[in-house]
Amino acid sequence: MANFLKQLIENDKKDLRRLGQMADKIDALAPQYTDITDEELQAKTEEFKTRYQKGESLDDLLFEAFAVVRESAKRVLGLFPYKVQLMGGIVLHEGGIPEMKTGEGKTLTATMPVYLNAISGEGVHVVTVNEYLSTRDASEMGELYNFLGLTVGLNTNAKSADEKRLAYACDITYSTNNELGFDYLRDNMVVYKDQMVQRPLNFAVVDEVDSILVDEARTPLIISGQAEKSTAYYVRVDSFIKTLKEEEDYKIDVPSKTISLSEKGISKAEKHFDLENLYDIENASLTHYVDQSLRANFIMIRDIDYVVQDGKVMIVDQFTGRIMDGRRYSDGLHQAIEAKEGVEIEDETKTMANITFQNYFRMYKKLSGMTGTAKTEEEEFREIYNMQVIQIPTNKPILRDDKPDLLYPTLDSKFRAVVEDIKTRHEIGQPVLVGTVAVETSELLSELLKEANVPHQILNAKNHFKEAEIIMNAGQQGSVTIATNMAGRGTDIRLGMGVRELGGLAVIGTERHESRRIDNQLRGRAGRQGDPGMSQFYLSLEDELMRRFGSERIKLLLDRMKLEDGDAVIQSKMLSKQVESAQKRVEGNNYDTRKTVLQYDDVMREQREVIYRQRRETITSDKDLTQPLLGMVERTISRYVDGHTQGEEKDWNLVGLVDFVSSTITHEDDISVEDFKGKKPEEMKTFIYDKARHIYDEKAEILSSEEQLLEFQKVVILKVVDTKWTDHIDAMDQLRESIGLRAYGQNNPLVDYQTEGYEMYNDMIGSIEYEVTRVFMKSEIRQNVQREQVAQGEALKPTQDQGVVSSNEKQRPVKVDDKVGRNDSCPCGSGKKYKNCHGKPM
Repeated sequence: MANFLKQLIENDKKDLRRLGQMADKIDALAPQYTDITDEELQAKTEEFKTRYQKGESLDDLLFEAFAVVRESAKRVLGLFPYKVQLMGGIVLHEGGIPEMKTGEGKTLTATMPVYLNAISGEGVHVVTVNEYLSTRDASEMGELYNFLGLTVGLNTNAKSADEKRLAYACDITYSTNNELGFDYLRDNMVVYKDQMVQRPLNFAVVDEVDSILVDEARTPLIISGQAEKSTAYYVRVDSFIKTLKEEEDYKIDVPSKTISLSEKGISKAEKHFDLENLYDIENASLTHYVDQSLRANFIMIRDIDYVVQDGKVMIVDQFTGRIMDGRRYSDGLHQAIEAKEGVEIEDETKTMANITFQNYFRMYKKLSGMTGTAKTEEEEFREIYNMQVIQIPTNKPILRDDKPDLLYPTLDSKFRAVVEDIKTRHEIGQPVLVGTVAVETSELLSELLKEANVPHQILNAKNHFKEAEIIMNAGQQGSVTIATNMAGRGTDIRLGMGVRELGGLAVIGTERHESRRIDNQLRGRAGRQGDPGMSQFYLSLEDELMRRFGSERIKLLLDRMKLEDGDAVIQSKMLSKQVESAQKRVEGNNYDTRKTVLQYDDVMREQREVIYRQRRETITSDKDLTQPLLGMVERTISRYVDGHTQGEEKDWNLVGLVDFVSSTITHEDDISVEDFKGKKPEEMKTFIYDKARHIYDEKAEILSSEEQLLEFQKVVILKVVDTKWTDHIDAMDQLRESIGLRAYGQNNPLVDYQTEGYEMYNDMIGSIEYEVTRVFMKSEIRQNVQREQVAQGEALKPTQDQGVVSSNEKQRPVKVDDKVGRNDSCPCGSGKKYKNCHGKPM
């Protein structure tokens, strides 16, 4: 361990020495830019762009580009970056995290690597923790970038898609992390290329990187919406389905639990719902209702598959016979059963798109960030994001006096001491910033200060938009500001007249936060750029952190000392160690939580990247999609033929194969069992595919141009893919919610989630190809079809204690629709084992 620590220290020294040498080279260029005109300085941007396009790398341009920004900042902003800021800027350009203390000028530091990377023309994102800081920095630093000929965009929640597109098209875009993530998800839900707003993710500089990539990483971003538009459709469709007759209107295969309408049944449906073609692309939602209602009425059996208790449909576990309380069938099947049984049909929300911050930000070509407190999370930044943390020295020595913690027996005695300390400092005019962990604590302290006649400002979540204004006034003589420990990120507290002589800003912490970073952030509000200041934390044995993780040894110590109420243990080494130990345990627990969230999302990440990539290719394609579409048709035919020709020839299910072909590809009268007799499976596949190809060519000829054919292909593929993908996301989300219970059965929930998620994904792919085949072959070709955005929902970001996100307060775990064992018959009707059919890896 000693050697490891020694190596880390030596590596830091080596990095700082290298960065210092590079900063000296930039500084050496300063004189040659001092005497040139503004026009000559501005012309450097086009020169750098030309050199980059001719093959020079950004690393080659670094020294000159940094020097140009440095001189421009002096002229435009009246600021000249220090050597330590040059060093921090180099770390950012290299994709690392410079830990720079409060007041060291991180905002100005970022301008140099942002400018350099904007030279490539691929876009730079500057990410902030809230929209106020995005707006402020885009305005203030935008003057510098505009002077140098670069465009600056601001992306906020209130902007329209067109305004967002313009913001993302700029050389530099300021935005919050939430808005970036939601825009990415929304871009992968649109149906036209020109509806997208983001460009490919190039380079991001994340301000307060520990807050965004660590603190907020426990909760994914989710776009959520209503599962079905109206429960009334289930009732309407159910009343129609109950009029149908077996064999005449529908055909059922009991062993495989599959069902489909006959030609007569399709005609009845078209007449009942006043449609020309049930399988027209516009009627995809209705066919979904019909399919589920058929299954609910004729496949799902009451008191075997489910029971009705107290007006609710309850699923019966097929293995144990027990009621699976709180579970629901997915994909609308549960609602169809509720309509069948005449009970209240419950609305359901569904997850339509989701992503964790870890996986979103790891998609950037290069990622960097800056903060005053990152070293304690160095391991996480290295393991998750491959980012190195380098502590940059301060420009001037830190004069802040960080006093040892004070411990009190009770909350009451602690707060009395805090109020007395504040009152004393206020009377001499020293400004005081009081940090609290919770909103309730800040309001309690506010009441106590009112009783003590101490005027003060209070800053918490209820008035967070005034944060910068309140914090900036917190350094004035006689001011008292109560704020949550997180308050003040991104803003500097400048000392008013005469405050230095009074000892500078006094920071008082009323409780230790569960993270050492937050305590350090609060401390860092005082003592900026060589200013004087002090920090003092007040603790009690009744604090949340002490109650949950504090050692019994501290309590025994207090008992032995027989402290009276109001007394405190001052400067105890054991106390400091115990508090730090408690914080480390909490930080470890939180890291484990974030790693778990990421491990689960990694399962979805691989699937999401494939679907999103193929979806983008479909949307942006200007070439005929006949081959990909016919590939889906061919694979669907192959699956069903293989499934119906298992074993010896006498056991082949040719009737089932005919039902598949007539309900999916051809007219009912176009094919019979006689067509398959005497043929080998491969000959059957060719025979069916030739018919499918003939039908496809006939449909293609109806359209007057290749453009119309391409548009119809896109309509079909996008409609099916989006419907199946959003269903799959929601099913995976429900599986994630319920999978934790597997641990009670000595199973690893993550392994089960990976295995079942893989099976569900393969099943979805097979389902997509089957549905594309059916819709294209059975739909009526029209020339005026338009794409429809299936996935439309609300962007949600929950509180951290929710863990996995849902669109309502508590989503119930769902039973994956007709979950099939690997050795059971495949529900597609092939007669084949599930593992050899839809459960088989593609």
